[in-house]
Amino acid sequence: MSQMPLPKYHQIYLLLCEQLAEGRFDGGLPGEFALMEEFGVARVTVRRALEKMAAEGLISREPGRGTRPIGRPPVVDEPVGRDVQRANLGGLLENLVSMGLRTSVKVIDVQTVTASASVAAALQLKPGDAVQKAVRVRSTREGPLSHITTYVPAEVARRFGRRELARKPILVLLEEAGVQVGRAHQTITAKLADAALAQHLDVSVGSALLAVRRLVYDIDERPVQWLHGLYRPDRYTYEMQLSRVGGIDAKVWVSKELSAQFT
Repeated sequence: MSQMPLPKYHQIYLLLCEQLAEGRFDGGLPGEFALMEEFGVARVTVRRALEKMAAEGLISREPGRGTRPIGRPPVVDEPVGRDVQRANLGGLLENLVSMGLRTSVKVIDVQTVTASASVAAALQLKPGDAVQKAVRVRSTREGPLSHITTYVPAEVARRFGRRELARKPILVLLEEAGVQVGRAHQTITAKLADAALAQHLDVSVGSALLAVRRLVYDIDERPVQWLHGLYRPDRYTYEMQLSRVGGIDAKVWVSKELSAQFT
């Protein structure tokens, strides 16, 4: 039996819960009319989503004071220590160059920002240290494939910017900056597309996306890149081969014609 699609109010509820967990509403949630415009739904649909959040103790709704968060859904943090399974990086850079020649990249934004607590923890920096934040959308012939946000310590990223990121894969740029890539730790979960992501990836709001988080280390075990990637599952397949003695060999298949490791 095929699964029935989630009701629209429940999709909005899930999206708002994700954003709440990410700390996006610390200053208060948008009003009902703003949410109606963002999601393109009727007021009753928005109210049902907010009422569900309120019933679960996540938000408080008071006349005249707006809607404010009072709790956050639990978030599972991925381990970033050294005692994790090492990914097989053999042929990684060569594979990325091949991938870059057969896809296009649009650089949405590149800027130097202060590291948030989560970014600083991942990159083993102090909160407030400078990092380069880059946002890009990668596409195949079929259309948009992925929305990628990367964080790189500012001292490492000083040799490349918007122009270079539009021309080469970021791991190639890291190598050219003198970084010797050692290993990577990656997690893959699911996430629902909000309005901004839906527009970038040409999907409907609430569509399921594959959420990839990847922390790349150099050969001295120093984190050099923290990546948050969101992929269309109809254009991206992650394949793993598990071996009792040989570790893990991972491969990504993009569309039907393109394959790459750690795109």
